[in-house]
Order: sequence, then structure tokens, then C-alpha cells
Amino acid sequence: MPRWRFCISTIWRLPRRRLDFQHGSATISRFKPARGSVIHYEYPLSERIRTLLRLEDLFERFDAYAASTDPHAHHAALLTLFEMAEVAARADLKSDLLQELDRQKAVLTALRGNPHVEDTTLNQVLAAIESAHQGMYRLPGKVGQHLREDDWLMTIKQRAAIPGGMCEFDLPTYHHWLHRPAAQRMQHMQRWSAPFSSIRAAVGIVLGLLRDSGQPELQHADNGCYQRMLESRNPQLIRVTLVDNLPCVPEISANKYMLNIRFVQADSGQMRVCTDQAIDFDLTFCT
Repeated sequence: MPRWRFCISTIWRLPRRRLDFQHGSATISRFKPARGSVIHYEYPLSERIRTLLRLEDLFERFDAYAASTDPHAHHAALLTLFEMAEVAARADLKSDLLQELDRQKAVLTALRGNPHVEDTTLNQVLAAIESAHQGMYRLPGKVGQHLREDDWLMTIKQRAAIPGGMCEFDLPTYHHWLHRPAAQRMQHMQRWSAPFSSIRAAVGIVLGLLRDSGQPELQHADNGCYQRMLESRNPQLIRVTLVDNLPCVPEISANKYMLNIRFVQADSGQMRVCTDQAIDFDLTFCT
């Protein structure tokens, strides 16, 4: 994946938000806690957002594995690449992303001329949206089709479905590839992952703008339970933010009427047991 980054201090001339673009994706945030001090738990309320979150996780995982020079890490990167292709092959994913990029472009374009908007920053964001849109529009067929047309990769994928099915006696050519110089393997993985760059940029922009649509609210839960009527909020994503030293995790369930959160103990053997301590957390409804 192309690795590039530029930071934009604000779209608005007033100090409202920060926009970061990283690896072709956008992350916009009003709430920026100290690094490593909190954990964000996200709960999608639609299949579309669930798919985008899975892709985002796979893209980040692939980067981590592919950056290593260890053959075992490159093995894991290749398996992750197959997962990326499977998730991204959903028939309506491209059309959904293109429509959402068009909608966001229309909303942001209407801000031109607003005295509270930084024109240079706005133009950069619109350029990123246009680039992602054009890249996705030019993609032929399903995302990941180039992997399916590679017989060698498909042979590896088929063997990967069998527990322990990728040993050297099963796939000698793959065993040979893992013993090639690390730089050569990295070049191959960069070539295989490059066609995902446009969809990755689109996923990052859509999720970034979605996350930025909500304002974190400090909430309190007694005895590990929290319940709230959603009324007319109709969120697409719910974010719960906890300090990272709390020995519990949120179990979130929600529909268009009600939100329920149970803070259960995270210790081994204690899952699904509600904590008895009071919990302070940030709750964000992203619409």
C-alpha cells in the first residue's frame, strides 16, 4: 500500500476539529485523548458499516505483517490478503461507497464560500474524495479479482483452508517463495495489494467522516450496566471509550429504539460476568 500522510489542523477557521489522512484513509476527530490511554470499542448498526470496519481492520493487519522481513509474517500477510479479497468482493460494496463519496462531496462542496471554512483544507479533502471516487470507478470487475485470476495464489488459498495444509511437502513452490529475499517478497505483496488502494482510501474517508459526526459524551454506569433510549438519533455506529487500565470490556446491544451496555470482566474465565464497580466512559453516537 502507498504510505503517505498529511495532517490538516482544521477545516473550520474556528478550533473545532483535526483531520488526519494516513495510508490513503481519513480519520477526523474532535476528541483526541493521550496516545495509549484509552481503548475505543465500536458497535456498527448496519451491515454496510460492519463490512467497512472489517476491511479497515484487515488493511491495518496486512500493513503490520507486510512491513516485517520475517517469512512467517509474510505468510500471515498473504492469508490476510485473501481475507481482504473475500470481504471486499461483496456485490454492492463498490456502489455503496461510490454513492457515499458522492453524497459527502455534495455536502462539503456546499461549504465553499463559508467564512468559517478554511478553503485550502476543504479543497484538500474534496481532492482526496475525488481521487478515491475515480480510483474505485476505474476498478474493473469485483475488488480482488486480480488475485482470483492468479492460479498460483488460488492454489495457496485452497490449501490454506485445510488445517496445516500449507507445509513444504504440500506446496513446494510456496516454500521456495518464502525462502526468497525479503525485499522480493515485499515487492510481490505490494503488487498484489496495490489494486486495493482505491477502496482502502474510500473506506477510510467514509469511516473518518462517520466517526467525526458524533460528539463524545461523558456517561456513568452503576454496577456495570447502562441503558438508554435512542429516541430519534438513528446512529450508524456507536463508540464506547474506556481508559485502558479498566479490567472490563463493554458488551453492546442496540436497535433503533434502545441501547444496552454491560461492562463485563475481561479476566480469563470471568467473561460475561458484570463488574460491580462504577464505570465512567465516553459515549459517541455517529450518524
